Formats: sequence, C-alpha cells, structure tokens
Amino acid sequence: MNKKTFTIILVIALALVAIVPTSVTAQDDERVFYWISHGQAGDPIWNAVLQGAMRAGEDLGVTVNTSFHAGDVPSHKEAFQAAIAAGADGIATSSPNPDALADEVAAAEEAGIPVVFFNTDDPNSGRDAYVGGDLVVVGRMWASYLVDNGLVEEGDFVYMPVEVPGATYGVLETEGIASVFDPLGIEYEVVDAQYDPAQATVNMTDYMTANMDSVDAIIGLGDLVTANIRPVLQELGVDAGTIPAVGWGNSVDAAESVQEGYVNAAMFQYPDAQGYMPIVMLNNALDGQEIGFIVTTQGLYEADDAQIYIDLFGAAQ
Repeated sequence: MNKKTFTIILVIALALVAIVPTSVTAQDDERVFYWISHGQAGDPIWNAVLQGAMRAGEDLGVTVNTSFHAGDVPSHKEAFQAAIAAGADGIATSSPNPDALADEVAAAEEAGIPVVFFNTDDPNSGRDAYVGGDLVVVGRMWASYLVDNGLVEEGDFVYMPVEVPGATYGVLETEGIASVFDPLGIEYEVVDAQYDPAQATVNMTDYMTANMDSVDAIIGLGDLVTANIRPVLQELGVDAGTIPAVGWGNSVDAAESVQEGYVNAAMFQYPDAQGYMPIVMLNNALDGQEIGFIVTTQGLYEADDAQIYIDLFGAAQ
C-alpha cells in the first residue's frame, strides 16, 4: 500500500543526513533555526511534527526555536519577521493562508536565510523547498476514492467540515476535490467546525442533525474533524458504513474509525518526516548544498492497514 511511499521517504531522509559533512560540527553548535507552525500546541498531529523537528536538532547539534500560532496569520507573520530580525540561520514554516508569507519569504531571501515550507505549501512564495503532502492531490484522491468506489454520484451532496475556513490546507484540498466533483455534478459544502475538539464535535453534530437527510458522504478536511466523524455518527445513532467518509488519518481516533468502518479511508502524512527533514535541509543549505526540491509525504490507508497506524500513534503517545 503506502509502505513503498514510506520507504522512499525514509531513504531520502537517511541520504540527506548522511551527506552532512562532519567537519561542520563545531559550526552547527552556533546554528539556530526557527520552526513556525500554523497548528495548535497539543494537537496530536502537530506534536508528532514538532517531535521530528526537535529530534533533528538533537541529531545535528543545532538549536531549533519553535512556535505555534493556531491559524492566527498576523501572529505567524510576526514570528517569521522576528526570526529574520534575530538573524536566523534558517526558517522552517507551514503556510497559514495562501500568499500570506510572500513578503516574509522575500525578506528572508534578501537576508540570505533559507526557507523550507512543511505540511502546507505555498509554491508561489519563493520558498527554497517543501516537505509534506500535495494538498491538491490529497483532495483529488479523497474525491476520486468516493467516486471510484461508487460511494457518491451525480446529484449527491458531500459535507466537508474544516477547522479553519480559508486556511491553506482546506483551500488546496477543496481545489482538488472540486476538480473531481464539479464535472460530475456532485455538490459539496465546506463548513466551519472550529479549531477546538469539544466545540467542533458539537458543531458537527448540530450540522448533521439538521442536514442528515441531505448528506450522502463526508470529507474531513483536517485531522480534528475527521477524528470527530465517529463520535458524531455514534451520537446520532448512525451505524458504521451508513454514510461514507474519508479524510485525514493521523491519530489513534481516526485510525480506529477506519478500522471500525466509520471512515472508509484516511490519509497519513508521515508527520515525523515533515518535522525532521526541513531542519536537515536547512542545515544542508548552510553547507552550500542545493535544496530546491519537494518531498511528498502522503499515503491513503483502509481498514486492512489501520492497525499499523493505531500501533504507531499509540506508541507515540
């Protein structure tokens, strides 16, 4: 399934580490990288990405300063600007909104600071490299899965909850979904569930209660909302498999939902690699190596493989 994808990513990661010259160890002690996330501290997926970044710092002997901004674009931009002002040796960042960081990336480039995006990309930003999922492709894969397996058809309606409306991840995923659904006449709606686990569950339950008769499928545009699908449907007395669903699968709850049939298939994005590899790449850039490439980290899994991810996430908790 996606074991091949994982192997490719692991080989690339090991190769990147292997080519770091040992002669720069003394220099590395003085290197300071900034890791800036649009995510929220405490979110399981972001904890995994953070742990990867911190482990890279330990392995390379560099300092990694981290911050979370929970979708707050002005705060994210300020953190980026502060990193430039502090003379960062490199900046790893996710994209909070399309085009939100273009000025900051340009300022970093002018200051000679390499920038690697992770988790959510902004190809037009001028960044040096990207590690993470191709979110347009992710959206297309979800929509194609529902169509190819006969789970939705022309005239059907798909409910698409999201934690942060307008954020890069949801916008790009919806673009991919639209490329499949629009030509087929399948309707859909992106609905704000809010970036709070308890409130998101309430909001999704309220939406499904009011629109149960019209919802033919669900696509969770984020990890939080996908993990909420099972408890929401259970609260409403909907049996597993009654309403087909796909979405992200980077948590024990999401993987169990796939195993039990409440979610038909979920996307894993190798969060540890998304944290680890950007720091390695920034370090390599300072050694004069070219890093202008993209590493795609994504793979769709179904019930047969769900236990792999349940064990993986459980071990990380």
